[in-house]
Amino acid sequence: MPPFEPIPLPELARTARERRNRLAARFGEGIAVLSTAPERTRNRDTHYPYRFDSYFYYLTAFPEPEAVVVIVGGARPRHILFCRARDPERELWDGYRHGPEAACERFGFDEAYPVSELDARMPRLISDQPALYCAIGEDAAWSARVSGWLNEVRALARTGVSAPATLGEVRVLVDAMRVVKDAQELSIMRRAAAISCDAHRRAMRATRPGRFEFEVEAELLHAFRAAGAQAPAYTSIVAGGANACVLHYVENASKLAAGDLLLIDAGCELDGYASDITRTFPVDGRFSGPQRALYECVLEAQRLAIEAVRPGASWQAPHDAAVSALCAGFVDLGLCEGPVERVLESGDYKQFYMHRTGHWLGLDVHDAGDYKRDGDWVLLEPGQVTTVEPGCYVRPGEKVPEAFWNIGIRIEDDVVVTAGGNEVITADAPKRIEDIEAWMRDRS
Repeated sequence: MPPFEPIPLPELARTARERRNRLAARFGEGIAVLSTAPERTRNRDTHYPYRFDSYFYYLTAFPEPEAVVVIVGGARPRHILFCRARDPERELWDGYRHGPEAACERFGFDEAYPVSELDARMPRLISDQPALYCAIGEDAAWSARVSGWLNEVRALARTGVSAPATLGEVRVLVDAMRVVKDAQELSIMRRAAAISCDAHRRAMRATRPGRFEFEVEAELLHAFRAAGAQAPAYTSIVAGGANACVLHYVENASKLAAGDLLLIDAGCELDGYASDITRTFPVDGRFSGPQRALYECVLEAQRLAIEAVRPGASWQAPHDAAVSALCAGFVDLGLCEGPVERVLESGDYKQFYMHRTGHWLGLDVHDAGDYKRDGDWVLLEPGQVTTVEPGCYVRPGEKVPEAFWNIGIRIEDDVVVTAGGNEVITADAPKRIEDIEAWMRDRS
């Protein structure tokens, strides 16, 4: 797969400015402030690879640490960025910094200042504003900093200066925007999905008895980076045999055995956007009878769940469709005692299927956005992206048929809600039994 060519910075900056204007329109009179993520120390003087805060990046497209965006609402919103100043010595060690002047020009801000001036300027910016919107409660140091600005303004009350009377959560306002993707976001997510599909195909062909899970993981990571993705979207799960019955297994250290299934839950992050795919397939390239029976049960549940993804449908509809199909299959296979209605009502199926069927996907792998509003499940609308990922995890048990012991299966795709129904953007990763077996026959 050829490397990804990123969207040009001017286009990213224009989109980010439009989002800031939309946010300003949502809160009206007032001011919003949001910082990016800090750098984190891994050990001693070594840092974790830097990754920006998703909310901040959504509104700015600015990738550097130590940055704060301020949006002043009203009829003509003001867009202000605080960022690191140019520093030739630090840039020699750590790389290029835009600095306020270049950041202002290239990222579409009206004003930009060194981040070292933030505490001096913020009290003046929030003075006489009716409302202040910020991230509340996420970081104690940041909350204390905001409180300091407010208290500084409150101390000026006798001079006629007023502090914001309303303190609001800015992320709630941005959540409603982020949950519906624009054309630019969907373009990146389709490419991320394509890279991840290619990685899963590569991993299938690299799998054989005697290899270790981490060797297969290395194939995934190679495919991600070779195609231009910056990182995995999350720690890859490469789980052979009984390890697949551990939902968040990440050790990836066991040797693969003939006769076992391998569950891979992995996706890349491209320009901040996540993909999320799970495939389950036989280590030796052929499904056994019990594996085939359980796999077909999960695949049918996923098919029906994907069919339920359409505009106007409840967020809960795909989950309900998957659970109903799984219960019917569990009864047929002797995992649960029927009738199906009793298994549904009693929750007996949760011994083998204990998680939800999907989640929002975007800048975060478990992305922003409500699932319920005022006690009701939200309705799906075009532009939303959800995963659809039913599964079945069979641990040994007294009443569990031994033929199914230690089989873990999950099948996950990324699905865009469209005006006419849905688009499965990860369909190129094989998941039908005949397609998997055919693909793995060519492993030479």
